[in-house]
Amino acid sequence: MRFPYGLSDFATLITERYFYQDRTDRIPLLENTGRQLLFIRPRRFGKSLLLSMLEHYYDVNRVDQFDALFGHLAIGQNPTPLHNQYFVMKWDFSLVKAQGDVKDIEAALHQHLNDCIQDFALRYQGRLTHPIEIHTDNALSSWRSALMAVSQTPHKLYLLIDEYDNFANEVLMTGRKQEYYEALLYGEGLLKTVFKAVKAAAGGQGLDRAFITGVSPVVLSDITSGYNVAENIYLKAAFNDLCGFTEAELAAVLARMADEGGSWAAAALDLMRTFYNGYCFSETGGERLYNPTLSLYFLKALYTEGHYPRRLLDENLAMDRSKLVYISQLPHGEALLIQALNGDQGIVIPQLARRFGVQDMLTAIKDQPFMASLLYYFGVLTLAGEGPLGKLLLKIPNLVAKQLYVERLQDLWLPTYEDRQLLESNAEAVYLRGELTPLCDFIEQRYFPVLSNRDYRWTNELLVKMAFLTLLFNDRLYMMVSEIEVDHGYVDLALIVRPDLRRFEALDLLLEFKYVSLKDLKLTGEQLREKTRDELAALPPVQAQLQAAADQAQQYGAALRDRYGLTDLRAFAVVALGLEQVVWRAV
Repeated sequence: MRFPYGLSDFATLITERYFYQDRTDRIPLLENTGRQLLFIRPRRFGKSLLLSMLEHYYDVNRVDQFDALFGHLAIGQNPTPLHNQYFVMKWDFSLVKAQGDVKDIEAALHQHLNDCIQDFALRYQGRLTHPIEIHTDNALSSWRSALMAVSQTPHKLYLLIDEYDNFANEVLMTGRKQEYYEALLYGEGLLKTVFKAVKAAAGGQGLDRAFITGVSPVVLSDITSGYNVAENIYLKAAFNDLCGFTEAELAAVLARMADEGGSWAAAALDLMRTFYNGYCFSETGGERLYNPTLSLYFLKALYTEGHYPRRLLDENLAMDRSKLVYISQLPHGEALLIQALNGDQGIVIPQLARRFGVQDMLTAIKDQPFMASLLYYFGVLTLAGEGPLGKLLLKIPNLVAKQLYVERLQDLWLPTYEDRQLLESNAEAVYLRGELTPLCDFIEQRYFPVLSNRDYRWTNELLVKMAFLTLLFNDRLYMMVSEIEVDHGYVDLALIVRPDLRRFEALDLLLEFKYVSLKDLKLTGEQLREKTRDELAALPPVQAQLQAAADQAQQYGAALRDRYGLTDLRAFAVVALGLEQVVWRAV
């Protein structure tokens, strides 16, 4: 088997017999849905391959390749009348250089469009009876010339636009060139004028269909008056899995790899489910999807190297850290990341923001629905159902995405090299020996002073759990599960050693957290610090909470042992006393 990690050319995948999960059965539905479609998905979710598939299906130049490319696929058995009936032009705005001043960026955009039109003219020169004139300084004139040439033929044009929102992403994530973006998109800015030209072309000038992909609807809001004809299909249930893999599809691949169902296939799927599954793009619900880039990264390593990749977060996805940096710098953004990490509750919002412009991003009040919607579009939150009043519930989709949150909070809370070095040795004491005392000392001395100065709404076990989660998170060794449902309850925090790394000495761990306020203790922080941990543990309110946590740990530990086949799970009861002291005991 050959896995097309990093490849997005449909013909290469098919002719060189790479793995391809057939999505051609959706072509009739796409045709019937609308002539100008907007499809949004997070980065590296297979959008470019989807565009390439459409390009090869509709391209009039590839009619002789139809059977070779599509004959064995769903659409090949029942093609639509439109197959191989179009001239196809493709624009990719990720290739437009966004450096320099406004004139430089405009020149780069003109150059990209002209290059695409020039390529179009060369590819179809045998079918065009009218020459296409390239106007170096005015790509819109070149565009009109191409439309004129198309109008002299029996065929019409299908336009594919990839990463249409690339400029907005540059502004949002780097904080640069706000005035440049406004000059391009507002008033009679060039990018807005380009989309006005696309709209006009669809009004009888030869453009019959357009398919546009991007990461968010930001640009669409800013160009509404110039391009208000696209139909948004990104939240429609019928297209939930247009990109991405279902669990059944990956199970079938793993079964083939395991020689007709070898025993390791189920374990590999369980690991992939923990790290890569969980995405849903329909407000009305739908099957959870696996990120295709991460899945292919995993499958390729497993097939070619015979073992799981050591790092389960592909660095191509790790670049999404910048999105969390942006959110964490907004007012209350840091608290939103903490709330998202609370897997049981997640984030509840009335509805996703579908239309917001860059000006809103830069100047408007960033409330929770605004920020949560952005995290959804960026792919680090996903739809997880509805609340009792019909509000949307958003959660972190999987462990890979959760790692990005943890890393961001670590950067905020532990910025120094010394902190990181000390943390590593303290965490290893927990991994190897189940010794929590050094880590609790670290939390009291380093973490609590930081957290107590933050404007959080929570001073309870959630913050204590966040401290341990961010300090112990280690996807290189563990499947870390928080708020996993077992035995009619939710585990606070469990670290289950990855099945491929059980040859090492790391322990399986379970921690249950409780919180006692200073008010309940009738003590001040200074009085607490004067007592030893044994003295604190003997206080009646603390003793009661330790016992409650221990009872839960025993109950959930039994369920985890059965679920994962564990023989030496170490369980702990942990109680925080305000944001001052931490006591613990092994269960």
